[in-house]
Amino acid sequence: MVFDIQKIQKMLPHRYPFLLVDRITNVKEGEEVEGYLNISITNSVFQGHFPGHPIYPGVLIIEGMAQTGAILPFTVLDEEHLKEKVVYFMSIDKAKFRKPVKPGDKLVYRVKTLKHRGKIWQLEAKAYVDEELVAEAELKAMIMDK
Repeated sequence: MVFDIQKIQKMLPHRYPFLLVDRITNVKEGEEVEGYLNISITNSVFQGHFPGHPIYPGVLIIEGMAQTGAILPFTVLDEEHLKEKVVYFMSIDKAKFRKPVKPGDKLVYRVKTLKHRGKIWQLEAKAYVDEELVAEAELKAMIMDK
């Protein structure tokens, strides 16, 4: 199952410049999701995040993993509930950054459900560039009424 940007925008409230996933490329309903963000030198974050040595900020990698993970609860809801619900990011644990992400990279997010109980989702999130792990974290989120 592939979700283009229009479908992602039906699920997530984020918009430019803070929508940090371009496409969802693989979904196992309620279990795991994979998506990506193309990292472009035209991104304004590079004006201030190490001019002359552009590095994509780790906090934005975490946010991109969280946004990708926020798709998971919506994979078990019907279309009618998409308009009524929002996923709130609750916590980050065990975050590690392993390698810098640079302009020109394709940042692939892979997020799996560790636990799902009621409105709370605990997720394992990993980010890759060229199949090399660049960041990872455990995330917790809650699905709520808007």
